[in-house]
Amino acid sequence: MGSIRFLKCRECGAEYTPVFKYICEECFGPLDVIYDVPKGLNKDTFSSRTDKTYWRYFELLPIADKDCIVNIHAGFTPLQFAEDLGTQIGNLENLFIKNDSVNPTFSFKDRPAGVAISKSREIKLKAVGCASTGNLASATAAHAAKAHLPCFIFAPSDIEKVKIAQALSYGAKFVAVEGTYDDANRIASIIGDSKGIGIVNINMRPYYVEGSKTLAYEVAEQLNWDVPDHLIIPVGSGAMLNAICKGFEELHDIGLIGDISNLKVTAAQPHGCAPIVDAFKKNAGDIVPVERPETIAKSLAIGDPGDGVYVLRRLKQYGGVAEEANDNEIIEGILTLAKTEGIFTEPAGGVSVAVLKKLVDDGFIERNEKVVCYVTGNGLKSTEAIMSALPKLDIVKPDVQTVSAMIS
Repeated sequence: MGSIRFLKCRECGAEYTPVFKYICEECFGPLDVIYDVPKGLNKDTFSSRTDKTYWRYFELLPIADKDCIVNIHAGFTPLQFAEDLGTQIGNLENLFIKNDSVNPTFSFKDRPAGVAISKSREIKLKAVGCASTGNLASATAAHAAKAHLPCFIFAPSDIEKVKIAQALSYGAKFVAVEGTYDDANRIASIIGDSKGIGIVNINMRPYYVEGSKTLAYEVAEQLNWDVPDHLIIPVGSGAMLNAICKGFEELHDIGLIGDISNLKVTAAQPHGCAPIVDAFKKNAGDIVPVERPETIAKSLAIGDPGDGVYVLRRLKQYGGVAEEANDNEIIEGILTLAKTEGIFTEPAGGVSVAVLKKLVDDGFIERNEKVVCYVTGNGLKSTEAIMSALPKLDIVKPDVQTVSAMIS
């Protein structure tokens, strides 16, 4: 299994024993997992495995005891060659959709939640939870149910009802906070620390984010260990984008992929909650939080993104950009993806597709570039977001002649 050398502060470089710790005692910076990578890892190590989940990369994940793994069979999701979508939005020749909407709880959050709750078992925590805009609530609750751990969800009361229903169905205690995600996050942080609960995206964050880097591992393996030219990544907190970059860097460092210096990374956010885009376009080093997010992309409605400054650094490092899409563009992105590739995504995926189209229109992406667009959640979780844009149903009597006249 994964062998952790230490936790390392992203800011000052201080090193810590890998325990229940998530911020640096010296500078309060975030902590990252640093591994002792086993010798002899090669492409065949992974490609020959029959395990079609993200746990196929267990040597590069932070769980030492395999018996502690909580596996609901997430990951190794399709990387779909999107020929028709590429043609429609600008004659792209090498466009791929990484479709994480087909995970067990229907979003990419199964990856970080699974790793964090597996680690919670390993360090013998008695309960887990999360702060969420919806998708992480479902993923955390499902893994907690599988692990037989009590689960506490802290989320805004106005998130999509289907996401609340999903989390409750797994048996979680749902704390519906009257306020924003940032309000829910603050409450979860205090409760987690005071009661010793593993809040997966807060006090378990060093381990939690490791799950998302498997989105880099899988893409590389599915492209026959080739490096894409451009990644389009939807961004809320920014943790996934940073983790994907870390994943490609790790693969390069151990010799599984070639040069990554020409890889470009784009951060896609919704208008109405795009603090990273605002900072990028102003060439600012700090993020100004959005106090009241207003967007149909509720899973990205994080006004004060915890990894925002690190996303800005990644964009500079990889020559990428940050761009936003408004609600109408998001809906168009959802419907275009559905009608061309048969993939039904929630608004976060619509943001990715809409931003991709903008970059093509602006000439920032060339026709022959190998582009991977990440779709991170299922459209069935957010149907109310697009209902107004869909055709209204005509209710007819069960008469063959009447129905036949409608079909042409």
